[in-house]
Amino acid sequence: MEEPEKLQRTVEARMKLKARFEKQIKLTPSVADNKPLGTGVLNRHGMPVVPIGQTITKKWPVLDLGTTPYILPDKWRLVIDGEVNTPVSLTWDGLMALPQTADISDFHCVTTWSKLNMDWKGVRLLDLAVLVHPKDTATHIMCYGYDGYSTNLSLEEALKNDVLLVHTFEGVPLPKEHGGPLRMITPQLYAWKGSKWISRIEFLPKDKLGFWEENGYSSTAYPWRNDRYS
Repeated sequence: MEEPEKLQRTVEARMKLKARFEKQIKLTPSVADNKPLGTGVLNRHGMPVVPIGQTITKKWPVLDLGTTPYILPDKWRLVIDGEVNTPVSLTWDGLMALPQTADISDFHCVTTWSKLNMDWKGVRLLDLAVLVHPKDTATHIMCYGYDGYSTNLSLEEALKNDVLLVHTFEGVPLPKEHGGPLRMITPQLYAWKGSKWISRIEFLPKDKLGFWEENGYSSTAYPWRNDRYS
C-alpha cells in the first residue's frame, strides 16, 4: 500500500473510533467542568493551569514502586489485547513505525506537584486503539508496567488526543527512572494513571481497579476536582 493511502486509512479509522466516544469525551470534567478548582490562566482545555492543591515545580521528582526495570529495545514488547478484534504484540521497531505525535502538556502528580510545558514525543493511545479495533463491548483499559504496576482508565479519557505513550522527552530518549523506554502520560488526569515501563494494554468490558485504585486512590483522578482518593 502506498504511504499516502495508508495514512489516509489510518486517519479515517482514527476518526471513526474517536466518534464512538466523542460525546463522552466532551463531557469529561477536564473539558466540561464550569467551576473547575484551581488557579492561574486557562490551559488549552479551559481549565486553570494549576489544579487545586498543586504547586508548580521545575524539577521532575521520581516516584515508583521501588523497582526500576531495564528493558533493552530488542527485548521490549507491548501487548495490546482483551476486548479487541485484532490483538497485537508490538516490537520496538513496530512501535516506531506507527504515526508519531509531538506535544507539549502538563504533568500533575497526586503528591501535590505539577510540572508544566513538558515536551513529549510518542504514539497516541488512540492510534494504538485503531490498530487493534476495540470491540463495541470495550469501555475501559487496564495498563500494566514491567514493574508489576497497573492502572485503569475509561476509554473516553484514554482516547483523548493528548494521551500518549512517550519515548522521547525534550528531544532525547525518555530516562529509565521516568519510565523509559516507554511510558504513558495522561495530562488531563493525575499522573499515576500513566503507567511507567508500559508492557501491556488490556481492553476491558467494564471497569477494574488497578494497583493504587485498590489501595485507596480514586478510580477517576480528576485534578480540577481534587479527586485524589476514593
